[in-house]
Amino acid sequence: MSSELNHLGQPVGRPMSEWASRLLPARTAMEGRFCRLVALDPAAHVEALFAANSLDAEGRMWTYLPSGPFADITAYRQWLDKMAPSNDPLFFTIIDKSTERAVGLAAFLRIDPVMGCIEVGHLNFSPLLQRRPAATEAMFLMMQTVFALGYRRYEWKCNALNLPSRQAAMRLGFSFEGVFRQAAVIKGRNRDTAWYSMLDSEWPAMQRKFEAWLAAENFTTDGIQRKSLSEISA
Repeated sequence: MSSELNHLGQPVGRPMSEWASRLLPARTAMEGRFCRLVALDPAAHVEALFAANSLDAEGRMWTYLPSGPFADITAYRQWLDKMAPSNDPLFFTIIDKSTERAVGLAAFLRIDPVMGCIEVGHLNFSPLLQRRPAATEAMFLMMQTVFALGYRRYEWKCNALNLPSRQAAMRLGFSFEGVFRQAAVIKGRNRDTAWYSMLDSEWPAMQRKFEAWLAAENFTTDGIQRKSLSEISA
């Protein structure tokens, strides 16, 4: 943490005289090799999303999320209709380009353009997206969008008991900052929240690692990665 001394000899943060508020993220599509993120459109996406989510017969994907599971497609459509117009959280549907079907959701939230801080969350990854290259690429595309807008800080928060989410945050290059105890009550249960972040100064190096991982030569003709993102990062 860099600092300097003020006229009283006290350590203070570095000056930010050039800083200005950033633009809000737009509902613009984000295009990748494996996936495309588009603004959530309930009418266009509900059937494919509900079918993809239904492949998780046990409902494991909903355990740590504030919403779901949904009893039927009508209830799910009602929730999507409520989320779609929102600017914060700002929802995107993840489209698998190999099938052109909707396979998951992700959102920007707690958007603070004045301070240059934004969070990624509401990650509803169906079994058709989990552990697939498109899942990692979707996160890369969202990071790329945020830092291209000039934001200083990108956050990932999750239930501290959600080990897969915590491992994903570290694999994607986020830094662990701590656990906020008793931060929320979700679905009638206490939630301690684990906080992770990535800074704009850290992004260029991480961007190069993502680009190396996503390169065509890192995948076989069957779409199997030759080196994992963790191996490239190491």
